[in-house]
Amino acid sequence: MIFDDNERIVTGDYIEDDIDIESGLRPRQFSDYIGQSKVKENLEIYIKAASERKEALDHVLLYGPPGLGKTTLAGVIANEMGVNIRITSGPAIEKAGDLAAILTNLSQHDILFIDEIHRMSKTVEEILYPAMEDYALDIIIGKGPSAKSIRLDLPKFTLIGATTKAGNLSAPLRDRFGVIERLELYDTDDLVTIIKRSANILNVGIDDEGAREIASRSRGTPRIANRFLKRVRDFAEVRFDGNITAEIAKLALSSMEVDSKGLDMIDSKLILTMIKAFGGGPVGLDTIAAAIGEDSNTIEDVYEPYLMQLGFISRTSRGRIVMPPAYEHFNIEPPKK
Repeated sequence: MIFDDNERIVTGDYIEDDIDIESGLRPRQFSDYIGQSKVKENLEIYIKAASERKEALDHVLLYGPPGLGKTTLAGVIANEMGVNIRITSGPAIEKAGDLAAILTNLSQHDILFIDEIHRMSKTVEEILYPAMEDYALDIIIGKGPSAKSIRLDLPKFTLIGATTKAGNLSAPLRDRFGVIERLELYDTDDLVTIIKRSANILNVGIDDEGAREIASRSRGTPRIANRFLKRVRDFAEVRFDGNITAEIAKLALSSMEVDSKGLDMIDSKLILTMIKAFGGGPVGLDTIAAAIGEDSNTIEDVYEPYLMQLGFISRTSRGRIVMPPAYEHFNIEPPKK
């Protein structure tokens, strides 16, 4: 059976269940934005300098794993600058005309946020170069010998691009961003603060230990933490008195097959298959994919990064191997080499 990553409760990607919870929980100012201290510190300086000079903020590239708050941070920047923000995504801009329509409707110093900017087509990307560099749009009218190029002046705007795959951006596009910031996975303490803030907004009772139990299983990702909070809240309201404690959180998340490290059923299946069927490796990616009935690209792009971050698996020239922390987590004696 092949699993769709969007069906996994531990995915950092945006899913339909997040719609009714994220919009009300997004912070509006830097003072409410928890974590990413270095990124916030840098952006606050750049924003203050641009505001004092009455200029548009330099173009900003935000990159890092999904669910860390890139879209939220773009909204905070717009609020701090006191300007409007237009939100779109790379796949949504299919033709050069789509981008031209968006750009020509911007006002002075407005922000254009493009999510998944690495998925923009090459044709659209090339239209973006003069827009970012010269605040101008080159449009070709007509075809053949009678074709004419017209340059339209654009208001001085700020492009904020977000990507989970900075390596997939072309060098010419990447070089046009004046500010490039990486968002890191959150530590447990920051996630506890985020969960308690969200619980307060949602009017959910939760104690410190309950928040920490949810945070410890949230894979360093605020989106997953808020999603867990929502599901545990339902569990607490239906089976208990509505207040979330550590025991209730543990019971609810265990019933959703999310273990103490934030691993779900598929993560566990991948590790245990490598241990039991292949002696912990080395084993090739395609072999693992065939053994668990999953696509090799999905394993490499979706499942492996977090398992590698935990130190549970390692990629070697001979294949994937299971590392000692994984044996310890699953209470399995590692093979004697």
